Amino acid sequence: MNEIYFATGSRKTARVRIRLKKGEGRIIVNGKDALDYFKREDLILCLKEPFRVLQKENEFDVIAKANGGGLSGQAQALRLAISRALTLYNEGFRRVLKTHGLLTRDPREKERVKYGLTKRRRAHQYSKR
Repeated sequence: MNEIYFATGSRKTARVRIRLKKGEGRIIVNGKDALDYFKREDLILCLKEPFRVLQKENEFDVIAKANGGGLSGQAQALRLAISRALTLYNEGFRRVLKTHGLLTRDPREKERVKYGLTKRRRAHQYSKR
């Protein structure tokens, strides 16, 4: 019996929904292979981190729908979603993933521009005369 596990992950404005099932280790994002979608090897290493930590590489297939944000934010959101789906698959994985910080959503968001300032915190240059 091949069960499917659903999970979501987010980072800044990026949102990712995934389906995780037993397989050969394929990762498909928005209908493309992960390497074709992200185009950067460091992002692929980032999103495969939960599998590497658990030594479960090439055991699960991931089908993901990503939207919002940039490629880096989507990759980090995908990593969180994969970690959450793996805890649904086996509750014993939770402790290992938690100690590596893979179940924690990065809370940092973009700061708004305040009135009277040039940027978020940058003020106009003071002129004495």
